[in-house]
Amino acid sequence: MTDTKKATASAADVNKLAQIWANLPGWGSLAAVNHSTIGLRFMVTGMVFFLIGGVLAMLIRTQLALPEQSILSADVYGQLFSMHGSVMMFLFAIPVLEGLAIYLIPKMTGSRDLLFPRISALGYYCYLFGGIIIMFSLLLGIAPASGWFMYTPLSSSEFSPGPGSDFWLLGITFVEISAMAAGIELTVSILCSRAKGMTLSRMPLFCWYILVMALMIVFGFPPLILASILLELERAAGMPFFTVAAGGDPLLWQHLFWLFGHPEVYIIFLPAAGIVSTLIPVFSGRPIVGYRWVVIGIILTGFISFGLWVHHMFTVGIPQLAQAFFSVASMLVAVPTAIQVFAWLATLWYGKVVFRLPMLWICGFLLIFVCGGLTGVMLALVPFNWQVHDTHFVVAHMHYVLVGGMFFPLIAGLYYWLPLVSGRMPSEKIGRWGFWLTFSGFNLTFLLMHLTGLLGMPRRVYTYEAGLGWDWLNLLSSVGSFIMAIGVAMVLLDLLLHFWFGKRASANPWHADTLEWALDMPPAQYNFASLPVVTSRQPLWHDPTLPQRIAAGEGGMTDTASGRRENWGTSAVGARVEQTLHLPGNSWWPLCSALALAVVCISLLCRWYSLALLAAIAALILLLCWSWHNGANLAPVASAADARLDSQSTDGPGRWGMAVTLLANGALFMALLFGWFYLWTAAPQWSAPADGPLPVTLLLLCGALATIALWQFNRLSRQLADGQDSHLRRQLWLCVITGSAHFILLLSLFIMAPLAYTSSAHDAVIMVILLYLLGHAGLVVVLTLLQALRVARGYVSKQRPYEPQVIKPLWFYYLGVYWLSIALFFILPLGWGPVL
Repeated sequence: MTDTKKATASAADVNKLAQIWANLPGWGSLAAVNHSTIGLRFMVTGMVFFLIGGVLAMLIRTQLALPEQSILSADVYGQLFSMHGSVMMFLFAIPVLEGLAIYLIPKMTGSRDLLFPRISALGYYCYLFGGIIIMFSLLLGIAPASGWFMYTPLSSSEFSPGPGSDFWLLGITFVEISAMAAGIELTVSILCSRAKGMTLSRMPLFCWYILVMALMIVFGFPPLILASILLELERAAGMPFFTVAAGGDPLLWQHLFWLFGHPEVYIIFLPAAGIVSTLIPVFSGRPIVGYRWVVIGIILTGFISFGLWVHHMFTVGIPQLAQAFFSVASMLVAVPTAIQVFAWLATLWYGKVVFRLPMLWICGFLLIFVCGGLTGVMLALVPFNWQVHDTHFVVAHMHYVLVGGMFFPLIAGLYYWLPLVSGRMPSEKIGRWGFWLTFSGFNLTFLLMHLTGLLGMPRRVYTYEAGLGWDWLNLLSSVGSFIMAIGVAMVLLDLLLHFWFGKRASANPWHADTLEWALDMPPAQYNFASLPVVTSRQPLWHDPTLPQRIAAGEGGMTDTASGRRENWGTSAVGARVEQTLHLPGNSWWPLCSALALAVVCISLLCRWYSLALLAAIAALILLLCWSWHNGANLAPVASAADARLDSQSTDGPGRWGMAVTLLANGALFMALLFGWFYLWTAAPQWSAPADGPLPVTLLLLCGALATIALWQFNRLSRQLADGQDSHLRRQLWLCVITGSAHFILLLSLFIMAPLAYTSSAHDAVIMVILLYLLGHAGLVVVLTLLQALRVARGYVSKQRPYEPQVIKPLWFYYLGVYWLSIALFFILPLGWGPVL
């Protein structure tokens, strides 16, 4: 490894960088993949959805302001209630925070872009199209009325016969694809593309928060994706996963939903807390107290949050031992959160606080979130939870945690980073008016709602009788909601107007310590003219001349001779430069692929299954073509001075991306396995046949073929890594043939299986696991086939051994899942005996 070359960034070099990293003009901007563009699109789109959700909230509070009102009917109120929660949770909170992370992470870590920029673009278009699908149901007046949590059987065909639930299920699944893409992208980019010298112990706290959030998305979202798929299969194909009479259980939906739903609370909170941990040191003028303790608290918060889902289900009749366990776990999560709060308070205590506008919103957050945390501890106590579970007390608690814990830090962050985007400063006067109106209106609305709940007012009711003691409380809550709405409107107006009337910002206007403030305002598309080298946790405080030296070309990666977008690839822990990464540029593949997937969703909504199949095939072809063009390039490269090229390596971000993707895939499989054992042990009418649905001997033979195919692929990939590529193409074709034989045999078993999947939950689960295995078997065979074709084109060889190393973990994953499935879904029930 050679040292970083220092050079002077000439005007010609800067112009060449600008050309390489520029978005296409006009309609070509739809093909943009740059992280700054995609991040801003996420945030702007999320704010539009926020305005829609806010209007829905105002309609709800208008209906509840006085008793026995008929402004909204029960059905319309149910639709607005369901859509308000869905919009705020799925279309605003997470996407906006993901957009902020996508925009900031490369700038904070000293990179020019995220490592899979086209994946980010695909994620945005999936989010946009999914959100449009969900909102279209509201425009048609057929939105779901089952609540944003869509509990079964209320959301099943019997009680929700229209297409409203289908809009929600398919649209939310589409949006979840976007979230998963962002989670994978952010995880790998933080670990593999930080500035040289930015070790994990020097990484900004915001990056730690985003890293944990991204990993929580990877593990937390698959259960909801599975639940949505199962419920849509029940509604569209009659597969009775949640029907008691056929061996299903509606409580399975609640388990799967809250396996996602409770981690989601912390997925929303952690990035907001990252904003707080970033801003408090800046406005206190000193580093945060207890950096390592805060990091430990972040990790523990993410870990413990996955063990709390049942505290949303204390009233469904779970065993007392389980109630005790989840009650303790619910209180335990307060410990790592308290570590962070005390670190913030200690930093404020030892610093010299400057109460600029962002700091005002941080103070509002501290007060509101601590109050929400206290009511959270109250709800962790099972007897108290029983009393208030279905009342407005829970609604008030949820808003104190989510609005106080997310919205206030988000506005603080927007005010703080806005000069970076626009080059202008926000208005302190308008901003303060917006804060005080929002703060007072919020507390008037939801503080009183605690009392309404304690007085017994149930949630999800569209009206109430007079004289129950709720009248004046509801009226004041509604008045407070409109005061809050005026405050939010002033904030949004301030954010909008400052682009034209704001004062020009000076360099690093807040005297911050992190790398994003070393950039121009607004920054160039390539971020850094030369990549920085970091020697401190507060690089701008320890070296105030760093921005000038970066602009002068004294960092790395100043050579533009290749004409391609490049970035350093660094080691995950020590941030040592290991590779020169070639990042993909502007592309229409993400938009076209997302459009094809949108056609699939719309066709399924309309029950046009033939068109849905054709669109799914088109989407698969587009994705495969995308992967083909995204692979190694044969053109000579002239900028590998710092490290070898990624295509010449046997390790790199692609392998990390595959590994993280497989973690998400594994979470989906484990959720399905959880559902299998839950129904087996808890469903009241569960029944299973005495004999398995498929012959075990043929399943073992099928597994033997898959094992042989993996052995073949593993051997050739190891030889390739050792610099041997003799007979490579022939070995790949042999692997394709063996894998195809496995796929054909498995498909034959699936076709011949006597599954009564519309009348038995047991057979319906078997159907799903067989489809899961078939999909993965077909995928690994097709990808191996493409590798054989790429060898013939010269894209894969001993000089370019990288791509098979990326695919190899998928082979190992599939084989492991196959044998685990055979053991747990087919062999174990035979040894256990029939369950009747």
